[in-house]
Order: sequence, then C-alpha cells, then structure tokens
Amino acid sequence: MKPLMIGLLLMLMCFDTTADIFKYVSPDGQIHLTNVPSKGLDYKLVVRMKPRTYKHDLKFMSGNKQKYHELIAKAAEKHQMDVKLLHAVIQAESAYNAAAVSSAGAVGLMQLMPDTARRYGVIDRLDAEQNIDGGTRYLKDLLAMFNSNLVLAVAGYNAGEGTVMKYNNSVPPFPETRNYVQQVLMLYGKG
Repeated sequence: MKPLMIGLLLMLMCFDTTADIFKYVSPDGQIHLTNVPSKGLDYKLVVRMKPRTYKHDLKFMSGNKQKYHELIAKAAEKHQMDVKLLHAVIQAESAYNAAAVSSAGAVGLMQLMPDTARRYGVIDRLDAEQNIDGGTRYLKDLLAMFNSNLVLAVAGYNAGEGTVMKYNNSVPPFPETRNYVQQVLMLYGKG
C-alpha cells in the first residue's frame, strides 16, 4: 500500500466516521477511495467502520429489547420461528434500534433493504411491527431455501441468498458475512 494511501486511511480512522471505506484501482492505475462503491467495478473493502451509533444503541439495548419483545414473540409465533433466533438477528443487525439506517440503505430493527421490504409487503421499514414481520418471513424463507441449515440462512440474511448460492451453498468468503454468522450464532447460543 502506498504511503499516501496509508496516511489517508489513518486520517479517516481518526475521525468519528460511520462509513466503510472501499478502494478501486482504475485501469490507468489511479486509486479511488469511497464510502459508496459503484456497481460493476471491483471495489475492495479496505476499512471497516462500526456505526457511530452502535455504542449509543448498546446503552439503550436492554430497554429496547424489552420494548420490542412482545412484537418479536408475536412474529415468532405467527411464523413458527424460534424467538431466540429472531432476537439474535435483531441484536446483530440493529442492537434493537428501530431507527437504525445502514450505509448500504438497510433500515429498522431487522435492517431490511428496499427490495426485501417490497418482497415481503413492508410499506414502512421504520415501523417496528412491519419490519419484524418482514424480516421474520425472510429468515423463515431462507431456512426453507437452505434446508434448515442455520449457518447458510444467516449468511443469506447478511449477504443475500443469491450470494450464498453463487458460492455453491456455502458462507461467502467475505469477512463481514463470516463475522456476522459467528456473531448471530453466538448470540443465539446465549439466548
């Protein structure tokens, strides 16, 4: 890595930034850094940043967990899902912050992307009940799609089912997805 780029990355890390940093090297050798990678170009994740609100969310997580417990239990019963699994996914996704918005555009407790929300009839992704119901149905469909393989279903929830299929029904080799799967399984085990 060139000294200028290392310096720039260190400078970015000193700020209270919430965005991941991606790198693209154009055919002419120019290095481009961005927090919003363009589709179709070979961007590589070079700096993974935790959301600024994460510590704040953790401070209120216990209270929010209680606040949404009934809605989560209702969705679990309605869709015949394990309530502990839903809690694990919600804690990993948003730390129970119903207003959470990711840099990728995922929203709400279960961090639904716009296409996933549309697929499951979620009109308002910030509405906790709709968000939990849509996310629960998606997770249930992933479990059915991957023959009740919890690891693949959780990987699909993070990276998308198409990505899991692309890697021959295995966890994609992305650090974010691998870490996410481990985190959800650890939280589920504690549940």
